[in-house]
Amino acid sequence: MQKIRMIAAILAASVLGLATLTFPAAALDAHAGYYYPVPQTREAYVSELAPAPDAGKKSRAGFVIGLANKNEEHNFHVGYHLFAKGTDLEKLIIVATGDSQYDTLYRLRALLASLTSMARSTEIFARSAQPQELNFLDFCKLIGFTQVTVSNGRDIAHQIFVQ
Repeated sequence: MQKIRMIAAILAASVLGLATLTFPAAALDAHAGYYYPVPQTREAYVSELAPAPDAGKKSRAGFVIGLANKNEEHNFHVGYHLFAKGTDLEKLIIVATGDSQYDTLYRLRALLASLTSMARSTEIFARSAQPQELNFLDFCKLIGFTQVTVSNGRDIAHQIFVQ
């Protein structure tokens, strides 16, 4: 239904000769309603880091695959799945796999904080001047993710625009 409204608005704008239209972020989020509910909260995270020169689609895919393989090798159920989506795999999606794990904004943020230690073990993170002062969202910026969405997979989603 959202897509129909968006198409109707675009058609109306072209008929009326309007140059631009503003849509809510959820209307343009193709993954909301499929991998996670429409995010209730959004924020911008501004990192002072620049993306690594060798960051690209392949490194983002490799990160997601590598983390999944690492968890599988240790036969460790982490309670979430990671996906890289978007044309250039620039959107990181983290969805809980069980109930009552990541059911508040604070628990979702705690999950991101716990992923910081994993990120610090990567080569790309270690190349930075002071890796101990960086967090998971800085790591996301280093490898070129521009959006991170975390969800309990049922009714809570939080979206972060990494700048």
